[in-house]
Amino acid sequence: MIHFRKANKSDEYKIKHLIKDILDAYEIYVNRSEIDEDLSDIEKYYFNNNGWFEILEDENQLLGSYGIYKIDNTTCELRKMYLSENLRGKGFGKQMMNKAIQKASELGYSTMILETNKQLDKAVGLYRKCGFEPYTPSHFIDCCDFAMKREIKV
Repeated sequence: MIHFRKANKSDEYKIKHLIKDILDAYEIYVNRSEIDEDLSDIEKYYFNNNGWFEILEDENQLLGSYGIYKIDNTTCELRKMYLSENLRGKGFGKQMMNKAIQKASELGYSTMILETNKQLDKAVGLYRKCGFEPYTPSHFIDCCDFAMKREIKV
């Protein structure tokens, strides 16, 4: 049975593996140690920092993830939103987005930003459908070439 649950320390390796598999499938290669530092300690970087991290799983198989990362008191970043290929187009991505936006609102954020790669066109389409619009950040992380943001009702 597929379900969402709060991530924990024992999920960190599985989340990194899911992300690597998805990016490798798109031939997006990055320095994992630099962009996945926040996955080295989910408690510290997310839960103890006014954030959230949730996974989608079926029994013990990780199928998806998303994190809400604090930028400042009003802005959060949607991070590590990935979904296994076999679940795409079945509404799970939209469920993840709705849960992320709802949780960001509960945490008191009024703006959500994200960085992605244009090659992840289905994800970009989902972000647009969920009210995100392009914007230009001060800089991009290693594998990203496109940024979006949206306002959130608190």
